[in-house]
Amino acid sequence: MEFISQPWHWSISGAMIVVVMFLLIYLGEKFGVSSSFRAICSAGGAKKWSYFNYDWKSHDWLLVFVLGSIIGGAIASTLLASPQPVQISDATIQDLAALNIAAPQTLSEGAGFVPQEIFNFQFLTSLPGILMLVLGGFLIGFGTRYAGGCTSGHAISGLSNLQLPSLVAVIGFFIGGLLMTHLLMPLILG
Repeated sequence: MEFISQPWHWSISGAMIVVVMFLLIYLGEKFGVSSSFRAICSAGGAKKWSYFNYDWKSHDWLLVFVLGSIIGGAIASTLLASPQPVQISDATIQDLAALNIAAPQTLSEGAGFVPQEIFNFQFLTSLPGILMLVLGGFLIGFGTRYAGGCTSGHAISGLSNLQLPSLVAVIGFFIGGLLMTHLLMPLILG
């Protein structure tokens, strides 16, 4: 059990992604988690809109994957959690400190993953919290549909299939992330 709960080398997850992508390409499927939202809405009866009126059962394997991801994440965060917080660079710690955000040093300071200054119910009810949640959620949802898929779909599946639109989308994702990190986040939290 101790072996499983320790941080693994990045190449292990990279190799597993390669195996999954080869299987999906071989089976003629495409990977993208945002597609599961369409399938869930279609299965839930939202078929009066043409976008949701399709055979959602053709994506049942993706729904099983998403459900397995949720269950696997719950198991990993409760039963297999490392006792050490996530290691981040000194430069990131300094950038967070400039925004009055402390990097977690112990499990009680954010389960080693997320800073309590941002991820708590008090922040969620503040104006910056509402802006980040509502505006960010809208932009992610709109952007995912406008780009024709999410980051995992384009960056993993689209790039492995050598699709130019996916390369353009991934470049856009990175530009958006940089703008959020260096321009918008300091404005919202400042």
